[in-house]
Amino acid sequence: MYGLKDLTKVFQTVKEITFDDHSKIVFMSDCHRGDGSWGDNFSKNQNFFFAALTHYYNEGYTYIEIGDGDELWENKRFSDILEMHKDAFWILSKFYQKGRLYFIYGNHDIVKKDEKFVKKNLSKYFDERKNKVAVLFDNIEIHEGLVLRHKKTNNKIFLVHGHQVDFLNSKLWRASRFLVRYLWRPLETYGIKNPASPAKNYEKRGSIDKALMEWVKRERHMLIAGHTHKPIFPEVGQLPYFNDGSCVHPRCITAIEIERGYIKLVKWSMKTREDGSLFIGREILAGPEKVNDYFSSKETAQEDLALI
Repeated sequence: MYGLKDLTKVFQTVKEITFDDHSKIVFMSDCHRGDGSWGDNFSKNQNFFFAALTHYYNEGYTYIEIGDGDELWENKRFSDILEMHKDAFWILSKFYQKGRLYFIYGNHDIVKKDEKFVKKNLSKYFDERKNKVAVLFDNIEIHEGLVLRHKKTNNKIFLVHGHQVDFLNSKLWRASRFLVRYLWRPLETYGIKNPASPAKNYEKRGSIDKALMEWVKRERHMLIAGHTHKPIFPEVGQLPYFNDGSCVHPRCITAIEIERGYIKLVKWSMKTREDGSLFIGREILAGPEKVNDYFSSKETAQEDLALI
């Protein structure tokens, strides 16, 4: 399968972060924060995102964004995205100031692998209210992937966006970006979907999931990815391939949490109280399961997955 060697190379070279059974970590991906125009799929869920991150910040979680946080294929300027979603970047900057923020780039924000781009666009911004330059993510490092290593067991969890197994969106990303920006984005106004997007093509999404599962089977490491927008949470005893979904689902956002040794898949959406008032609430879709149970079951892991 295409891209498996590339994934292994990323796994072997990226930064390791230690965690233990007291850690609290939340994983999100595929926010696709845009410029607020009709093509900004994040806008309709931005309040869910802000409510979720406020909760995770107050509860002491570390936030790890597994790629495609910003929509930099459809939009040329990061400054337009920052201007539109200042509240989201404000709460993200609070995580960063506490040392609890990590960004992984995906295909739609692959330009973040360029240190010059990051320094120019993400380090500082002009605060119009205060009429001065303010710090955003000063000296931040954007990763292609990360490895979480358990302090006690040394078991590892690989975090990667997943586009590395998608030829059009990895090796040919410049051509794909051109087509998205100048062809498919205008056509979407007429309801024509981009067939190259795994989020909108069931067969392509399935092939990417199979490739990522094959990597897990070969390398025998737990993997959490994004890219396909489809949440995946296996049962204990199955191949430990997880997908956190996206922040652009209709009417909800999804995330994976690791809290005090347990892992779960959750969604944030609008809910109704008995008196008819609305609120943004969290719901567990799958789990909780002990993280270490997935490591101990690697010898008997099956190839089928629980798709949620």
